[in-house]
Amino acid sequence: MQWSRPQAFVKCCLFGAITAALPTSLAALETTLVAPGASEALVERLEETSSVTTAESRGLDTPLEILSAALSDYRTIVQILYDEGYFSPVVSIKLDGQEAADLSSLSVPAQINRAVITVDTGPTFKFGTAIVQPVAPDTELPEEFAPGKLATTGAIQQAASAGVQGWRDAGHAKAEVEDQTVIARHAQDRLDAQIDLAPGPRLTFGKLHISGDTDVRHRSIEKIAGFPSGEVYSPQQIQKVGTRLRRTGTFNVVAIEERKTPNPDGTLDFDAYFEDLPKRRLTFGLEVASRDGIDLTATWTHRNVFRRAERLRFEAALRNIGGSEALDGRIGLRLDQPDRLGPDDNTFWNALLERRNTDNYNVTVASLAYGARRTFSDRLYAEASAGFQWSDADDAYGNGRKFRYFIVPFRSEWDERDSKVSATRGFYLDAQVMPFVGLSGTETGLRMFLDGRAYTSLGTAGRIVLAGRAQLGSVIGPAEDGVTPDFLFFSGGAGTVRGQPFESLGIPVGSGVAGGKSFIGLSGEVRGKITDTISLVGFYDYGVVDTSSFIGSGAEYHSGAGLGVRYDLGGFGPLRLDLALPVQGTTGNGLQFYIGIGQAF
Repeated sequence: MQWSRPQAFVKCCLFGAITAALPTSLAALETTLVAPGASEALVERLEETSSVTTAESRGLDTPLEILSAALSDYRTIVQILYDEGYFSPVVSIKLDGQEAADLSSLSVPAQINRAVITVDTGPTFKFGTAIVQPVAPDTELPEEFAPGKLATTGAIQQAASAGVQGWRDAGHAKAEVEDQTVIARHAQDRLDAQIDLAPGPRLTFGKLHISGDTDVRHRSIEKIAGFPSGEVYSPQQIQKVGTRLRRTGTFNVVAIEERKTPNPDGTLDFDAYFEDLPKRRLTFGLEVASRDGIDLTATWTHRNVFRRAERLRFEAALRNIGGSEALDGRIGLRLDQPDRLGPDDNTFWNALLERRNTDNYNVTVASLAYGARRTFSDRLYAEASAGFQWSDADDAYGNGRKFRYFIVPFRSEWDERDSKVSATRGFYLDAQVMPFVGLSGTETGLRMFLDGRAYTSLGTAGRIVLAGRAQLGSVIGPAEDGVTPDFLFFSGGAGTVRGQPFESLGIPVGSGVAGGKSFIGLSGEVRGKITDTISLVGFYDYGVVDTSSFIGSGAEYHSGAGLGVRYDLGGFGPLRLDLALPVQGTTGNGLQFYIGIGQAF
């Protein structure tokens, strides 16, 4: 028996408890799939999907299992052909010369050695009529669902989904497909499809009902979520609510579901289920440079400190362990409070105590600030704060110099990279502007810094990546000797110019070196995958520092270049090893190496 055109249906069999007395093993099954006139891609898809041709890999090794697989293949193969636009196929599956559909499960052969699948696809069908009704205003139906286009079940499903989504976007939360009529006209090789939608009433948001295992106060959840009670229903609004709650970093699970039945007043309530993440988290970081020694960082995070979804982050770092400079480090605290302002805003406290010992200066910095952040999207935010900074410095201009500032830092970050740890496409921008008002005789001015990065894989799906980085900095206002050295700019090291010692390039002052009031750093990398986990990198870095607020012709510059290896650690990013040599300038000599986790930029 063969399945014949135009009928394409699956014979269904019920298997009882008949495995006793049946053979329990099967010799190697020889399989063949033939589809004359079908494309190579279609044949490959049929072979990969068929339960018979993949019997060995699926562990099917008895005659009963092979027969069951063959019977299920009728439906599977016909569905694939429908997906490809063939609506009058003939499918034959023969087991040792007998059509599988003619075999009885009560008298399965003792052995099955050969399976032959023959597929006659028939002609491709095109849509005769393609109707979705009624359609909400501004609904965009798929271009594939139109008269004269190749008829596929996928196009029909996409059209039904788009029609329902159009009504949901217009506020009709319970829109659904009411009826669907599909008629194949075999004589004309045409398929007529009509999808009837039931929009249902236009609804508004009702209440958000909170449940689950969470210690966060419900009032804080409501304020962070910004649930739009009383507004017209919108799927995008629900997505925003979920994003705001996940953004706090407090919850392991955030599930928001609309109730099946609207309220009599035309509102729709939602249930929100929460599960908290562990309250505490500890992480470590390590970077090694040949001259600068080992940098260690550790962060300790406490979530939901006062049951308002706050996040307290404590950061500690030690720099130059075993390096050429004196040991230094920093301790930082940040408390984020997401329920103080609106749903897309949060306030924060920042505190920092840092000691930096370099070949060119030593400085102790303490700062305290309070600010607010506005999150425009998952990829764009801006924040501003106000506070005080105290700096005590020894540098090329003298020892024991004291600086006291009232600072107002502004920062905006726009991240369109496909990965934060190993990007292959997109861009990243970090813009910082900080007016500072001098106190107790300290000079006033403005500090600006921009870090821009761009990536492209040249259509190689990430096998080859070109990465570029530009850093720009400027201090406007005070004289070069009238500003704390940690506001000024140096070049050299892993973050600016590899192959040159850390912060080795500055402005000559007597027998010492001071930072510049302007800086340009340029870096380029070519990253190429050797295997799925190993990549080679070639790079070139260039840095310029000047005494004025903008780079001029007399600026100091240097550069470095080298090769690197990356070993992919999955979600942690690649393990990085860079070897670099100085190319231009007099600030360094000899090979420098750098080890860390994540790309250099």
